[in-house]
Amino acid sequence: MSASEPTTDESVATEADPAPALDHGVPVSHSRGQRVLHPSREELVGLVSTLRDEGWLMCLDVTAVDYLGHARSDLPASVAPERFEVVVTLISHVERDRLRLRVQVPESDPVVPTLFELHPGTEAMEREVFDLFGISFAGHPDLTRILLPEDWHGHPLRKDHAIGSIPVQFKDAPSR
Repeated sequence: MSASEPTTDESVATEADPAPALDHGVPVSHSRGQRVLHPSREELVGLVSTLRDEGWLMCLDVTAVDYLGHARSDLPASVAPERFEVVVTLISHVERDRLRLRVQVPESDPVVPTLFELHPGTEAMEREVFDLFGISFAGHPDLTRILLPEDWHGHPLRKDHAIGSIPVQFKDAPSR
């Protein structure tokens, strides 16, 4: 064995299973021409704070997706898919670029920390996600329904929510 040859199985494992691409310490992927970071719920606020210090000053959107019954292959191998995903879009005016953050949220504990302290404009967006998907934002100053009445049961954008049963009568529709 020469000095340049590896003496352990690490190099073989590295070749067969390359390390995932990381950016700011979290897995990164690319989709539709955008860089996408995949922080955990615990990493979200720290990452957004770091990104804000680097010039990602505007939070354009906070929304969610329910992947109930949908097989997913668009996540880095090191990210375990969950039923829900919170998606945050940030903008850097200096870089003239967008950055997407995708946070996996388990159905058994649908809670994500609020971004309100870093981006006060997220207050209404987080309330909308709470109202329509039932994902809570820990530390939010007023996490109440924003679109539906307070006595509404359920969250209508969850894929297991029943479809409305109120019949709609269209003008000039033929009767049955």
